[in-house]
Amino acid sequence: MTSEYLRLDQQICFALNAASRAFGNVYRVVLRDLGLTYPQYLVMLVLWEHGELPVKRIGELLRLDSGTLSPLLKRLEAAGLVRRRRSADDERSVTVSPTEAGLALRADAERIPRRIAEATGLPLAEVVDLRERLTRLTAALDAAVP
Repeated sequence: MTSEYLRLDQQICFALNAASRAFGNVYRVVLRDLGLTYPQYLVMLVLWEHGELPVKRIGELLRLDSGTLSPLLKRLEAAGLVRRRRSADDERSVTVSPTEAGLALRADAERIPRRIAEATGLPLAEVVDLRERLTRLTAALDAAVP
């Protein structure tokens, strides 16, 4: 291995981190009109797709721990976009569902994916291919860590 591989610009982790931060900046601007942060948008995406879910399942789908997820859900609830309630079957379990206002926000959010794809400057087919490659990369990395 030569020292060339130890250069910052040769690190895939740095390229992914830089891309993630750049996406964060774009999402911050695009989501401003919806009044959502990027993590809140992800929660709403999950709820629009699945409907009512236990907090634990939302965390699994988003790869977030409850310490990160709970404050997000509290802010979404304060904004009137979600409702949290304890499960009747297991009081330790909290379920989350979108409110009518949360469901109505979905119509406004439908333009977001197109705006993000346009911001990449890549053809849609390349964006789809990149997402699929990143999904495979994530699965491989998950499998590499016991």
